[in-house]
Amino acid sequence: MSNPIKSELKMLLQKLEQLKTLFTEMEMALIAYSGGVDSTLVAKIAYDVLGDRALAVTAESPSLLPEELEDARIQAATIGIRHQVVQTHEIENPNYTANPVNRCYFCKSELHDTLKPLAQQLGYPYVVDGVNADDLHDYRPGIQAAKERGARSPLAELSITKAEVRELSKYLGLPWWDKPAQPCLSSRFPYGEEITIAKLQRVGRAEIYLRKLGLKNLRVRSEGETAKIELPPEQIKEFVLTTNLPTLVSAFQEFGFIYVTLDLEGYRSGKLNQVLTFASTSAKV
Repeated sequence: MSNPIKSELKMLLQKLEQLKTLFTEMEMALIAYSGGVDSTLVAKIAYDVLGDRALAVTAESPSLLPEELEDARIQAATIGIRHQVVQTHEIENPNYTANPVNRCYFCKSELHDTLKPLAQQLGYPYVVDGVNADDLHDYRPGIQAAKERGARSPLAELSITKAEVRELSKYLGLPWWDKPAQPCLSSRFPYGEEITIAKLQRVGRAEIYLRKLGLKNLRVRSEGETAKIELPPEQIKEFVLTTNLPTLVSAFQEFGFIYVTLDLEGYRSGKLNQVLTFASTSAKV
């Protein structure tokens, strides 16, 4: 009788070898590196295979928390891969700041319109990203923008899921294997609400404040002048009972919010897109 755990590990290691083979065939690669668990795994494998022929590039903009940039620097140094930071200017594009449902398309267009010329200038034939197989089943207009500009997604190409990314990262001894997902700060705003640097900064400060309380998997959604805190459902009761709520509200008001609320459903990845599902369902009624 076969051991299911050993079978899963065998399949996982096969995918790891396929990743290595893919980078061997590329010979040189520039990695769109956010510092998230997905792109960091890609950067790790690329470096293991290519050494100095791999380059990780992080885009710095108002939608990236400074702490996330610092994490990206530390992780790149730990891996050993060469790391470069470039500036992107999606916040100057009115198509982006208007925050339409395909906002991410304009963000990734700016990113890859920056990375592709850089790769060509430095002699890298490929720009690769950290899109995984699960991302293909969510509403991700940014994926199309990357494809249009010739970027490759090794994890998605090899059908590697988010769970497998974490398992591979853990197997390789990467200490951030369980790092919570951290999409750009613009994802905290409902579609149609204008995005400004000031709004991004107040959301960023609010999330940093909560993380300093020891919370990890969280979001602060911004709706007009209201901050809506999302926490894992199992943490909500303890948060209410143990947090000095007046102090928290005062801090959030100093950041620029007027009202502070708590989402009783709790944190759920992709919640921003539920309005799209609701709109689609309503249209069929």
